[in-house]
Amino acid sequence: MKTKKTPMRRCAGCMESKPKKELIRIVGYDGGVCVDSTGKANGRGIYLCADEQCFAKAKKRRAIGRGLKVDLAETQTDRLFEEFSILKSERQGRCSDEHENI
Repeated sequence: MKTKKTPMRRCAGCMESKPKKELIRIVGYDGGVCVDSTGKANGRGIYLCADEQCFAKAKKRRAIGRGLKVDLAETQTDRLFEEFSILKSERQGRCSDEHENI
C-alpha cells in the first residue's frame, strides 16, 4: 500500500518548508484580505507559521502584500495580525484538547 504524501508549503516569514497543516493561510480575494481558517477559501494565498515572529518578519519584508499581489495598508496588516492571533490561540486550544482525550 502506498503512503500518502504530506503537502508541504513555505512560510512567508521564516522561509522554511513545513507541512501544510502546521501553517496558517492568509488569502487575498477581490480586493480583500483575511486569515483563512479552513485552508480552502478561494483566492491567492500565502502561508505563515503559527508564530508571531514569522508574522512580524513577513510584515517587515512586505512579503504578505507581495505574495498576495495586493497593496496592504497598515490598518489591514494590523487587522490581519488580530485575526492571526485569534486563529493561533484557537488552534493551540484545540491541540491541547486533543492531547487530553488521548
